[in-house]
Amino acid sequence: MVEQQYLTPEGLKKLEEELEYLKTVRRAEVAERLHNAMAEGEVEENPEYEDAKNEQAFVEGRILELEAILANAVVIENKGPANEVRLGSRVTIVDMETGDKEQYLIVGSAEADPQNGRISHESPVGRALLGHKVNDVVTVQAPQGVMKFKITHISNK
Repeated sequence: MVEQQYLTPEGLKKLEEELEYLKTVRRAEVAERLHNAMAEGEVEENPEYEDAKNEQAFVEGRILELEAILANAVVIENKGPANEVRLGSRVTIVDMETGDKEQYLIVGSAEADPQNGRISHESPVGRALLGHKVNDVVTVQAPQGVMKFKITHISNK
């Protein structure tokens, strides 16, 4: 069974643009590097050739990965209750122990970037928040132990 990849409209566009760039620009650049390295003669002891081959493998691997994600993409739409956390929601939570306030956008795993406030719906915090409303206290079983958060704001725009 193929796993669906949930993407925001912006995330879908970003991945489509990355795929296009890799196919049209990076592929050609790497091919040129390979051609130039091979023109230097011996490829067996040529670090430039080896580096170009590794870069080619990386680019081709990323192209395959993006094609698989996009083939299984489901665009997150803002449907459902406006006051409930779901995919695509921007949620503000307060740590019940420390009082720290954090804001997250709940996205699919392909777009997750916790350092920039984008958490996957499959992450412990993301999974715990789904379906809850403002003022709900959510318990999260995280690697560092049990954490409790209070939801203070939800935006589904």
